[in-house]
Amino acid sequence: MRSMTGFGRGSARAGETVFTAEIRTLNHRFLEWLIHLPRELTEWEERLRRKLNKALARGRVEVWVSVSGQSWPKMVRVDKQLAASYAQALYDLAQELKVEPRIAPEFLLTLPEVVQVEEKAVDLEAWWPACEQALEEALAQVTAAREREGKALAADLRERVERLKRLKDAMTREAAEVPRLYRDRLKERLATIGVEGSVDEVRLAQEIALFAERADVTEELVRLGSHLEQLTHALSTPGPVGRRLEFLLQEANREVNTIGAKAQGLKLSYLVVECKAELEKLREQVQNIE
Repeated sequence: MRSMTGFGRGSARAGETVFTAEIRTLNHRFLEWLIHLPRELTEWEERLRRKLNKALARGRVEVWVSVSGQSWPKMVRVDKQLAASYAQALYDLAQELKVEPRIAPEFLLTLPEVVQVEEKAVDLEAWWPACEQALEEALAQVTAAREREGKALAADLRERVERLKRLKDAMTREAAEVPRLYRDRLKERLATIGVEGSVDEVRLAQEIALFAERADVTEELVRLGSHLEQLTHALSTPGPVGRRLEFLLQEANREVNTIGAKAQGLKLSYLVVECKAELEKLREQVQNIE
């Protein structure tokens, strides 16, 4: 099990050029990418995304790749045809104004779009192995951090699931006592108003049976137990399990809510509240799991 938070940094050299990769991962419901590359390396974005996508299944992933020790080769290109057009226009204007045309070459170089600075093509493929090495180093650190935190989360989650199992067992025992407690309270009330002996025992048994059917939470407790067992199994399953855990907790919470709606008796209601509190703590923790 891995958490969704971590940080890693790696670097590698290709001649005088040093590539540095940094990866930070945060909690997110899905997998979201944010890749920062130098403008000259933007064509690598999809390649980086494919590589990282194999290692990370969930979370917000922020990636920075920087290059140092490299001055990108540039060249100056002069648009001679455009410069000649400017010169001709200036000459024509001087003739029109009847002044001596004075056109300096350096003046023409300052006119719009006459001079353009272009970057020479570089062999990016020759640099990719170094960038990949830096990326893998950063990724290894991120993965190790996520696994360390995931191990701690798994231990806490297992403990909470075991507490939920104990609460479920206590609810099962308490639910079994509900009909008897209701019968005792009913007889006590009848005795208080002085009509206990005149009440038909068959009618009383029917009333108790009807109440027991309305308050029966056996099916909900069985399903809750099943969800808790599946949670235990998922916590020991390798690979991304965050979404499965979220789904199981959602189902377990639904069963506890139903039990709470049917709950009869102060102790059973108290156990339901305890279950809800524990499920909420579990839900908060699972938000951190890949």
